[in-house]
Amino acid sequence: MTLTIQEIMDFLPHRYPFLLIDRVLEFEPQKRLVAIKNVTMNEPFFQGHFPGYPIMPGVLVVEAMAQAGALIMLAEIADRGTKLAVFTGIEKAKFRRPITPGDQIRFEVEVLSFRSRAGRIQGRATVEGKLACEAILTCAVVTKEREQRAHGDPPQRHGPVAGDPGDAPATPETENVAASAQESAATPAAETA
Repeated sequence: MTLTIQEIMDFLPHRYPFLLIDRVLEFEPQKRLVAIKNVTMNEPFFQGHFPGYPIMPGVLVVEAMAQAGALIMLAEIADRGTKLAVFTGIEKAKFRRPITPGDQIRFEVEVLSFRSRAGRIQGRATVEGKLACEAILTCAVVTKEREQRAHGDPPQRHGPVAGDPGDAPATPETENVAASAQESAATPAAETA
């Protein structure tokens, strides 16, 4: 099975600039996956890593391998829109050669162990058949709400909630605040500086 970028986005929650897989070339559910990433000079990380000598950060190569592994796990979950695959470990990571603009990275990920809530994969990244990076990665599947609570983020809303201040009727105080905000937005920056 192969996947286009649009199909990958159906599985993974990542988006630009952090979606690091462009295409899936081979996919054997619960076993292995081969994906590619086309590296261009337009990647935002090349602005600072390193000026005049652009090298893709190794941590992002490992992240791309993890995204390939997350695809394997999330493909098995019917309600994947409510789940996240998160890192729980990185072992034996080795970086063999730099990855630079113009390279096409081939990610080969093999499942070492697989359960509905956790997985362990062996990942390899190659460029033109030469090993650039390898690592063993572990991850867990968690609900998005659980991850938000762990970081103190409010849960996502999916529509109006009774008693929400945004749904309250306008009062003279809220109208004054709204009018003041509109006036500030209409004032050119040069006049306020």
